[in-house]
Parts: sequence; structure tokens; C-alpha cells
Amino acid sequence: MTELSGVLSALVTPFAADGGIDEPTLRAVVDRSIDGGVSGVVACGSTGEFAALSADERRRVVETVVDQTAGRVPVVAQTGGLTAAEAIAHSRHAERAGASVLMLVTPFYEALTMDETLRYLRTVAGAVDVPVMLYNLPAATGVFLDADTVGALAREVGTIRWIKDTSADMTQVGRLIRHHGDVVSTIVGWDALALAALCDGAAGVMCGTANAVPAELVAVARAVAANDLARARAAWERVYPLVDAMLSTNFIPAVKAAVTARGLAVGDPREPLSPLGGADRARLEELVTALPEPVPAG
Repeated sequence: MTELSGVLSALVTPFAADGGIDEPTLRAVVDRSIDGGVSGVVACGSTGEFAALSADERRRVVETVVDQTAGRVPVVAQTGGLTAAEAIAHSRHAERAGASVLMLVTPFYEALTMDETLRYLRTVAGAVDVPVMLYNLPAATGVFLDADTVGALAREVGTIRWIKDTSADMTQVGRLIRHHGDVVSTIVGWDALALAALCDGAAGVMCGTANAVPAELVAVARAVAANDLARARAAWERVYPLVDAMLSTNFIPAVKAAVTARGLAVGDPREPLSPLGGADRARLEELVTALPEPVPAG
């Protein structure tokens, strides 16, 4: 049975100069995160620019990530779409490709009613056998999956085992953990809350910033798991300035700029997103240069 905990890396999708997917660099991105100690990798998440990929490209990314991971850690494939049919097609492909978990974002253009949202999730989750992670992303979808709704759905649909909560609402996280932790595990998807979420009992955190600082975030998670709060806080203080800098500007361009500054050139985001430039890029590169070594895992 797949278990998810600690730090999961929401992988960037590297693009080559011609605009296509840079598969060799994607494989290096996978290795960088795993070598940094993460406990899972995520293909075609928001940080992976899935909405800017064609259906064929999404399938290629999932296949490449699963192949390169080679069973070293679980692979979470984000397979949601604008319709249930689209999401089912991506989910069934990811299942065949060998993904460990399917993460389902709800349709993100026309905000659904809660009844429509639940019908979509039941339909897609019921079409596959792979365990499912709900993806609460209200800023993009216009729908907030509150803790009681998540708990009720997880009790109804046995394949739903996790919720990635990207609401930045620690009250919501606390309710998920304490009211519904018997049926669904909480993964927090707001990087700046990583220490707080782990200390409060979240199963793990899913971080786009882990592309740039995997070992540093893993040091935080391992210290929390060891009940060494002093070491966890020290590790967090080392990495927080860079995490905060990535979150304080356009996130995907910032993550890609930080990964490149750390020695792995992953290219620019796909248009219409622009590369990070000017003072923001200079500040990011300055913080990368000044980044202290991770606290030993202990």
C-alpha cells in the first residue's frame, strides 16, 4: 500500500529552446529531488504547468517521471481536467503508466457548484483502481473543499486517501487532521506553511520550492518527525528566506530561476508566462548564493 509523508516535490516541467519538453532535463529534475531525500514526486502539478501542456505532453511527462523514478519513491500524477471525461482519460493513462497516486484538481475555468464538484470527483475516482488524492485549490477552481465535505467524500469513496490542501488556511488543515484523519491524510500544498503544517500533524507537504531546495526542506521534515523542534526551526530558518522569495513573486518563473541558479538549467516557463527578471531574479540568485548548508538529518 502506498504511503505518503514528509516532503513531496511538485516537479517543474523543463522546456527546450524550441518550446518542447526537455526530456533529459526532466529526468535530471526527478533525480535532483530524489537525491535530495524527498519521499515522493509529482508529475503535471500546478508547478509543472500542466494547464499549458497538450494532452500528449501530459502523458509524456507522466511516463517519463514514472520511468525515471523507477520505483525509488511514489509518483503522484495530477490527472484532473476541465471535464470528467478528460480527467478519466488522463487518470487511466497514469494508472497504466505506473503512477502510484492520482491527484485530481477540479475543473478550473467555470466554477462548479458543490454538487457538480462532488459528482465529478465521484465519477473520476470511480473509474480507476489507483488511490486518489483530492486537490483543494480554491484560488484557481473557485470551489473550496471544506474539511467536512472532504471527510464525507473519503468515507463514501474508498479510493480517496489523501487531500492536498492549497487553501493556506491552517484552520482548515487542523480540522482535516483532527476531524477526518481516520479516513483521509492531509498533504499541505502551501510552501510557506511547511513547518507549521508538519508540526500540526499533517502527513506531509507538497512543495514546488523542493525543486530548488529538496535537501533543505527534507531536513525540516525529518527533524519534525524526530520530535526535535529546535532542529526543525533551525533548518526552517536556513531555507525560509529563499522559499519566501520564490513565493513573493511569480511562483513558477521564480522556482525555475532558483533551480537554474542552483546549477540545473530548466529553461523558462511556457508563454504567456514570462521568465523571472530584474530585481526579483537578482534577489533570488543572491539568496541561492548565500544559502547555508542543510542541518544534518540526525
